[in-house]
Amino acid sequence: MRRLFPVTDQTAAPAPDGAPDRGAADREWGLGELAEAYAYPPSAPGREGPWVRANMVSTLDGAAQHEGRSQPISCAADMRIFGTLRGLADVVVVGAQTVRQEGYRPARAREDFAALRAAAGQGPAPAIAVVSAGLDLDFSLPLYTSPLVPTLVLTGAAAPPERIAAAEKAGARVVIAGDGAGVDPARAVGALAGLGLRRILTEGGPRLLGQLVAADVLDELCLTVSPMLTAGDAQRIAGGPAVPVPKRFELTSLLEEAGFLFSRYRRT
Repeated sequence: MRRLFPVTDQTAAPAPDGAPDRGAADREWGLGELAEAYAYPPSAPGREGPWVRANMVSTLDGAAQHEGRSQPISCAADMRIFGTLRGLADVVVVGAQTVRQEGYRPARAREDFAALRAAAGQGPAPAIAVVSAGLDLDFSLPLYTSPLVPTLVLTGAAAPPERIAAAEKAGARVVIAGDGAGVDPARAVGALAGLGLRRILTEGGPRLLGQLVAADVLDELCLTVSPMLTAGDAQRIAGGPAVPVPKRFELTSLLEEAGFLFSRYRRT
């Protein structure tokens, strides 16, 4: 990365003439530095529960995708942060539609994060948790049949029994997190925490992120702002019904490279 602007009392005020801070060298940030910059907050008294983080990308005009995928509005630096966030997480939660559109595969072990994960008591790679009500998923894919860590399928109690059986036969672990056909976001977070998966990362899509926002379980948003304009009718990063009162988050860090901004917001 080129520059890191940690938000502190010293950096909150603009530099003279609006100039950026030149204290950081104009260079690419290493994975170790990114891991430190994006580290999960330490547990504190009264806050020993899970931490739910989202990682999303948006164009300047608010599009979360182009032609149904996020890759066209991403960049190499965005993918390095994507890999870093996965390297720090216990579990990656993703909606079924995003799994299909983005062609999800199992998370892989990364040597760059091996020591860090071992020190944190984590396995070699995060589990992937797919959120699906109807379980209309292709359980013959490697995501289910040959992951390094067994894939989880989050669904409701009314999910088709034959699809639950198909998921389990493929090797996935089915977790019931809702009384009806759908998944209750708060219950899903609690179920994952009950499995020891407390560092929770979601990569969307917009419908799932909207559900997490509406349920008030999102602690942090890592948002890449892509210097592109797409117009069209692409989704925003979060969809679904509006919340009664807008959620207020605070900016905690900001990185920049080639016009892309990599922001990190936490709930106030």
